[in-house]
Amino acid sequence: MSDLRDRQLARLARPGSRPALVVVDVQRDFADPERLGAYGLTDATLANLDRTVTRIGDLVDAARTAEVPVVWVELGSDPARPWRSSNWLREGDFDAPMSPDEPCRIGTPGAEWYQMQPIKGELRVVKRGYSGFLGTDLDAQLRAAGFDWLTVVGLTSECCVYATAQDAAQLDWPVVVPQDTTAAYDHHVNAAALFQLGLNVAVLSDADEVVELWKKAAR
Repeated sequence: MSDLRDRQLARLARPGSRPALVVVDVQRDFADPERLGAYGLTDATLANLDRTVTRIGDLVDAARTAEVPVVWVELGSDPARPWRSSNWLREGDFDAPMSPDEPCRIGTPGAEWYQMQPIKGELRVVKRGYSGFLGTDLDAQLRAAGFDWLTVVGLTSECCVYATAQDAAQLDWPVVVPQDTTAAYDHHVNAAALFQLGLNVAVLSDADEVVELWKKAAR
């Protein structure tokens, strides 16, 4: 471990520090193998995705045990408000109506959380695009709750996890990303995303180390 990383983690783990766990987009349209056929994922990729989702669920349980607040950030695609730039980027038609295949359409089974659920009292934020901070009150709610730093997990590493973690850092939040609690649909893409996260956005860690940081902060 480098001297810099020692200092970074020691700062987060100081007694009385207030961490929060931010879970991004572990929803059926992104995580349920029955809904991922169009992506053409290999068996190895699906197995890794399953391990990642399980690991995220374990970390959610650990956070609740440690009395670390869990914050849920979910995509809610609203047909009444199509994401026009996304339409253009994906289909070449800026003014097209939202496709019925758009992931996580509000009120559909694909928008449901997968293998984990928020519980009463936990903060939930619905986003329209990639970042949990864009167009939401997430930053204001985190600050009102008095948190000091964030652990960001979820799906997928190169898209919504990256965008949320990057915006958190730009909004002055120290961010930790456990590498075993995020994934992409291609291992090369995931590796590149983690490299970029570690380069400019977050301290990379793993779930076990994060739990130890939480325990030290609770002392």
